[in-house]
Amino acid sequence: MKLIADIIAGIEGDAPVKEVRIGPFWTGVESRYCGLATTTYTHDPLGPYPVSESGFLTEKSGLELCQYAFSDSLLEASVGLATINSMLDVDMDHCKDINAGQVLEEEGAGKKVVVVGHFPFVEKLKAIAGRLWVLERRPQSGDLPADQAERVIPQADVVAITGTALINGTMEGLLKLCRPDSLVMVLGPTTPLTPLWFDYGVDIVSGTRVVDPAKVLRFVSQGIVFKQLRGRGVRLLSMAR
Repeated sequence: MKLIADIIAGIEGDAPVKEVRIGPFWTGVESRYCGLATTTYTHDPLGPYPVSESGFLTEKSGLELCQYAFSDSLLEASVGLATINSMLDVDMDHCKDINAGQVLEEEGAGKKVVVVGHFPFVEKLKAIAGRLWVLERRPQSGDLPADQAERVIPQADVVAITGTALINGTMEGLLKLCRPDSLVMVLGPTTPLTPLWFDYGVDIVSGTRVVDPAKVLRFVSQGIVFKQLRGRGVRLLSMAR
């Protein structure tokens, strides 16, 4: 988890945690700013609590709660990534208001493409890419199981990886499978918008900036999915190497 440690190390200063919302699809944290991450969890009723300090998270500072990103509990790791996104100062001069689906349509046309995570744009991308593989931990129709990553990623000209791979601890392994000459993207609201990704071989980073925390946190609590959230208090941003 060196990548996560490096991202946290690049955060300047601390800030109080004002709010934590864990919805069924998204987790939101408000500290210096407001950040999102995919809500990810498994729960064994006989095992440890999903969030060991539930009810007391706003008593921590932002940097303290960022440490949850290293947790073995996927739900705590979701909170940690949302907190990292809430603490980052994003260089808006190096960002463009463009979403990852648009970028992939342009960069993946006629090429061999691997997408890690079943995004809504996958069906459209199938008609554009020369060949498309979709890797999923919970495969849908036409997807490959995640354990096929070592076979297909080295074949790809373009690789797009969900930022959720930071939560489940697979991100660095996936990046190592990418060919040096491939175009590598990391995308989705979980993705921290930081140029540090470029040191890890990533070419394009696409994430989300919350511009209306109160509205977004309310929607998160009420079970919103990302298609509903687009245009409601968030900006879809991309930065390139």
